[in-house]
Amino acid sequence: MMHRSKVRGWRLVIMRAWLPIVLVSAWWIASSGSEALYFPPLQDIVTSLVDDWILGPRWRTDLLPTLANLGLGFGISVVLGTVLGLILGQWAVGRALLAPILTFFRSLPSPALIPIVLGIFGIGSSMNVALIVLGALWPTLLNAIDGVRSVDTQAREMVRSYRLSRWQAIRYVILPNAGPQLFAGYRISLQIAIILIVVSEMVGATRGLGYFVIESQQLFMVTQTWVGTILLGIVGYVLILIFVQFEKRILRWQLQMRAATGAS
Repeated sequence: MMHRSKVRGWRLVIMRAWLPIVLVSAWWIASSGSEALYFPPLQDIVTSLVDDWILGPRWRTDLLPTLANLGLGFGISVVLGTVLGLILGQWAVGRALLAPILTFFRSLPSPALIPIVLGIFGIGSSMNVALIVLGALWPTLLNAIDGVRSVDTQAREMVRSYRLSRWQAIRYVILPNAGPQLFAGYRISLQIAIILIVVSEMVGATRGLGYFVIESQQLFMVTQTWVGTILLGIVGYVLILIFVQFEKRILRWQLQMRAATGAS
């Protein structure tokens, strides 16, 4: 059996950081002294980022509302999708009855719902959160259903043999077995939520990162447009990174089991 050593510590940091460092350095050098309208010097972009967002008030007036709406919408979609998935995963009749509706809504592009959601909730945080929930709910719901249905027969027999209550079966058998698929759905939902918070703020908000980017673009504030775009990428990357670490911690026992059994 081939032994595969894991790269950790500073070696892992270097392996992941060398390409971004090279690209940023090349961008810094190539754009130095640039007078192109749509490609300002990276030095100006970094200066604006530090002055307006790190040291200035923008992190409070625009970044925090974006993160708050994103967190609320993602949280509601996760809770709602998990609960409905646990119910439908154990209820064959309900799955059959709701299958056409689930197929229709999961196939509908979330941005297409913006006019309807905007008409119902108006411009503001409620519209942003509602659009995230409507778009990010489905990956969690469908993965939860598949995760519940994938619980093996032996585990179900054990539940019946020990006469576990419904809550005990969910807590000690179903959720642990469905954990990997649940977190796969959560990750996809988070990625969709990040996209939708930006889209919703571009068309239905008076503050936030998405609003800042579209406003800067409409006012031909090119440097600020670049700042907002880069900041959106940083926020998305950091949120995904935090989620991955949280997922590893929660599913650590399964990763250890796979390592012990030699599963890939």
